[in-house]
Amino acid sequence: MSIDPGFQLGAKGNLSKTITEADVAQFARISGDTQPLHLDESYASKTRFKTRVAHGTISIGLVSGVLGTKMAGPATSVIFLGMNCRFVAPVYLGDTVSAECVVTKVRPDKPIITLDCKVKNQHGQEVLTGEATVLLDSYPTPSA
Repeated sequence: MSIDPGFQLGAKGNLSKTITEADVAQFARISGDTQPLHLDESYASKTRFKTRVAHGTISIGLVSGVLGTKMAGPATSVIFLGMNCRFVAPVYLGDTVSAECVVTKVRPDKPIITLDCKVKNQHGQEVLTGEATVLLDSYPTPSA
């Protein structure tokens, strides 16, 4: 069985993004999660965070971005089978977060990969830790 080189044991990928007002507003619109903690500064100022925080699942989205665009080759689709994660610190609007994934296990019988995943803010503080399991599916190279 041939595995995409980006998913060999020990392979790493990363992706960084500064979380903006537009990102949070768009995610709220797409997901339906319009909690005032994410959208209303006056409300958020009265919470434990003292200001608005980004949706935690935006960090999971960055993990997906690493797997699908930084690690996978052009003829490989990455299909999430599952992810266990812990949100260990908030992500604030304006934070630059970096997701890194490292392949920790490659099943010998199927193209199923396990990865250690971490997302850190610009201060190096972990905001998400977890483990993802994905299926690699090969298809012809997408046309332009």
